[in-house]
Amino acid sequence: MVMSKEKFMEILEGNRRLTIRTIEAFPEDKLFDYSPVEPLRPYAAMMKEILNVERAFMSGIARDDWEFKDSFSEVSTKAELLTACEKMSGETRDMWSAITEERLAEMMEDPFFGAGQQSHIERLQYALENEIHHRGQGYIYLRMLGIEPPAFYIR
Repeated sequence: MVMSKEKFMEILEGNRRLTIRTIEAFPEDKLFDYSPVEPLRPYAAMMKEILNVERAFMSGIARDDWEFKDSFSEVSTKAELLTACEKMSGETRDMWSAITEERLAEMMEDPFFGAGQQSHIERLQYALENEIHHRGQGYIYLRMLGIEPPAFYIR
């Protein structure tokens, strides 16, 4: 690995803190209902996707339990979404301790998205890039709503 397991977790956690601040910037009534055009989704829907991908990959890598399901479909308020983010971050930290650098380097066929052979660290990098991508969409939504997004460089 080019970076240590601990450094990668620092990056994941810094990004999640910024994502949480992005959720906090949304007004309650816009978080679950606003999207500028079809087929774009509300930011809360994108956040639920981020959390579902994280749970599926982390559980698969840490426990060899490869199942992708919508674990956050019942989340319907800003407070619940923020709690879900904190809970998922805690679950990730707990599972992270069981994952070795050797396990992160293991290759296997993508179980969910048809991406072919990938290492587990590549899977987690995809999840991180997915979060960053959707957070960028959230920034655009906030600007369209006349709201200044959080400073991206503060993690």
